[in-house]
Amino acid sequence: MFFKVAFFAPVVMSLVVISILWLYLSNPNSGLLNAILNKVGIASQPFLTSPKQAMYAIVFVSAWQGAGYQMLLFLGGMQNIPQDVYEAAELDGFSKWAQFRYITMPLLKPTALFVLLTTLISAFKLIVQPMVMTQGGPLNSTITMVYYIYQQGFTDRLVGYSSSIALVFTTLIGMISLVQRRVLKEDD
Repeated sequence: MFFKVAFFAPVVMSLVVISILWLYLSNPNSGLLNAILNKVGIASQPFLTSPKQAMYAIVFVSAWQGAGYQMLLFLGGMQNIPQDVYEAAELDGFSKWAQFRYITMPLLKPTALFVLLTTLISAFKLIVQPMVMTQGGPLNSTITMVYYIYQQGFTDRLVGYSSSIALVFTTLIGMISLVQRRVLKEDD
């Protein structure tokens, strides 16, 4: 139970709080991550100030924040697999690996596709982490689609332009959702 709560806690925390926490942890001068790296003999890393590393840092923070939700979905999917199937496979001489490969994986395919779709949509709508951690920088390397829409609409006051981008973005997400539904219907 402890591990479920520990993995799920970041999901219910505010994205702003998580972003500020990782902003302080990855600070090149006083951050805990760089202090640990320095202790093992590695030079401080510019996690959020390097154009090459900044997006990776934001992706890592987003993955860490969403891992608990995905874990919960997979856990629910695994609990819905009937035990009878595993017992029959064991009687037929299936190894644990064979049970995983031929029972667990195929029966988790709808759950995996759902997790993939929700993760993809979450990645597309990412705005808080780049806004708080890097403000879209360095060199605009962390500007996401939604953050760009926000900048055009609210910062640059190009409301029509940002609305048209948002419409294209919504259409793209809708098309991805339709593809996912068709893939899931083919399995049923």
